[in-house]
Amino acid sequence: MKVAMAKALVAFYPLAGRLGVGVHGRAEIDCAGQGALFVVARSGLTVDDFRSFRPSPELRRLFVRRVQHDSPSIICAVQVTFLKCGGVALGTAMHHVAADAISAFHFFQTWSAFSMNPSAAQKPPVVHDRTLLRARSPPFVHPDALSVFCPKLNLSDPSGPIVSETFDISKDQVASLKRACAGDSGRVSTFCALSAHVWRCVCVARRLPPDATTRLTFPASVRRSLRPPLPAGYFGNGIIWLGAAGKMRDVTSSENLSSVTGRITGAVRRMDDELVRSAIDYFELTLVETDGQPAPAGCMPETELRVISWLGMPVYDVDFGWGKPLAMVRAESERAGFVYLMDGGQGGGGVRVHMCTEAEILSDFQRLLYAKL
Repeated sequence: MKVAMAKALVAFYPLAGRLGVGVHGRAEIDCAGQGALFVVARSGLTVDDFRSFRPSPELRRLFVRRVQHDSPSIICAVQVTFLKCGGVALGTAMHHVAADAISAFHFFQTWSAFSMNPSAAQKPPVVHDRTLLRARSPPFVHPDALSVFCPKLNLSDPSGPIVSETFDISKDQVASLKRACAGDSGRVSTFCALSAHVWRCVCVARRLPPDATTRLTFPASVRRSLRPPLPAGYFGNGIIWLGAAGKMRDVTSSENLSSVTGRITGAVRRMDDELVRSAIDYFELTLVETDGQPAPAGCMPETELRVISWLGMPVYDVDFGWGKPLAMVRAESERAGFVYLMDGGQGGGGVRVHMCTEAEILSDFQRLLYAKL
């Protein structure tokens, strides 16, 4: 497994580099082959001890190496933990400055393919051409771009205890929700339907004033929106943050779910080459000294929600020779207002919702989440 990882890192060489800051304050990766961190551990625990797969500080402490203990500039760290029952936990930590989820899973697929067959071909070939996402000269931000593009992460101190919980939505429940969200449009994506439902449930549970403005933000891949599109094997970050907003009374209306879904769908459909280029130019114009640094600790404001989707990612295609994964989860979620959507696994067609939120609304949120599914 370690030999296969070393072979995969030849093509994905930024993951073996070190994070630094250039003369203009821009994050840079020094690609001098310093290497990724690879740790092997053994545990007296079994898979049954983690059947809930709930993100927690304990889960992260056990299975994910904290790179601060070794070097804060490491891009990729891996811990392989052999469990008492014969199972294996693969914990990974990867700096987001190097890659988005699509690129990360491309690396994992290549790594696992080399573990099974050392002569396996890379599919698709890795592309590192950063000029494909270079700002225009001169940079220009279209006046309408900021109505849907959300570049800033607003964080505040938590007002009380924060908890993480995982909720499983079955295939039939997803189908029922999508029918309720479709309205006259006929079809709606799983992401848009679940995001609308979770957004509304959170707003109702928080009991905010009806005239307050609430906003949902989410990352969207730019890879197919650019003209020409990015190559299939592009390695790096190919996402921007989009958003949808509305008054609390409109988002929480029990008869308005299709309209809420439409707000999210509308933001997705606004993504085109001009919006992406405007987003790139915006960052070029507003580059600050903290570029590339981790986001500060804190929580989303109670009027905001951030939904991150890993739906459709080839999570369960990764096989290192021990069989398909039983589950893929975040080790820890520590910012209230962050939601992760993941495929339920095992080909069941369901969705797993990881929610980090204020402890005081968790019970109401859970009741609302399942009430009409």
